[in-house]
Amino acid sequence: MRVGQDNHEKTHLNDHTNAPQVNQALPSGFQLDQYRIERQLSLGGFSIVYLAYDEEGTPVAIKEYLPNSLALRGEGEIEPKISEEHQAAFRYGMKCFFEEGRALAKLMHPNVVRVLNFFRANGTVYMVMQFERGRTLHEYVHKHRDDLRERFLRGVFTRMLNGLREVHAHKLLHLDVKPSNIYLRTDGTPVLLDFGAARQTLMTGQPMLKPMYTPGFASPEQFAGRDALGPWSDIYSVGASLYACIGGSAPPRSDERRKNDTFKPATKVFADRYSEQLLETIDWCLKLDPLDRPQSVYALQKALVQRGPDEAMPASWFADVGSRLKSFIGRS
Repeated sequence: MRVGQDNHEKTHLNDHTNAPQVNQALPSGFQLDQYRIERQLSLGGFSIVYLAYDEEGTPVAIKEYLPNSLALRGEGEIEPKISEEHQAAFRYGMKCFFEEGRALAKLMHPNVVRVLNFFRANGTVYMVMQFERGRTLHEYVHKHRDDLRERFLRGVFTRMLNGLREVHAHKLLHLDVKPSNIYLRTDGTPVLLDFGAARQTLMTGQPMLKPMYTPGFASPEQFAGRDALGPWSDIYSVGASLYACIGGSAPPRSDERRKNDTFKPATKVFADRYSEQLLETIDWCLKLDPLDRPQSVYALQKALVQRGPDEAMPASWFADVGSRLKSFIGRS
């Protein structure tokens, strides 16, 4: 199928945060630098995402910085209008968005979304990403709710964590790991999407722009500033994502847990469905004290490839999971 032919085709940005269509998208056929806009894929509070083609006809996804709260672009307009009172905030957010692109462009890993280009135009900035086909883990889990095997979960998250290790190796944090930001390509490989780390880091101390986090998946230290942030913060989100996959919803907000912890451990809630070792690993990631969690992605990966105290998964298992993913997604 040619990309853009079917409006129902799954893309790596089609589950972008839903938001009212305040700003008008760039029109189909618009020439943006070296890219031709095909159509809008999605929009969120910070941006609009387009399907576009480069000069060789290769499809790409382009994210346009266009925060609803600061800018307004009407019908037939190209450059957004920003009021005087919002100019400083808009420029600061644009700088953060540009820095996010700069940081991601340094990452070249099969399990991390590939940023191909980023540039300024039309009074704002654009991030060009490799276009992927498949579906989000969030979509996959809801479609296969009754057939979500432990082997599948261990395989997806262990592979995704290879990408997160690369992120941390570059002294970056993701800070928005959740099932809708873990994408399953059609060949079954998982890829991390939609980083907010650069923006979140730069926004610290800037009251005009709110920090970015997803309640239920964000670590408690994300609600308190950036001083305590580290790899363990992303690890909390990985635990919350695993919990959401097997339970259908995220754990209670971590900031509320600090006040009155109503969290029910995975070892108690899902004991009849998954191994004790996997559930203990999830609960380990979801400890409120950062020091009580795995301190590195590698430590978490070691736990995920162990089915029991002394039972490691065979090397062939990873290839098997990849083929199962490809088969499942192909049938979906």
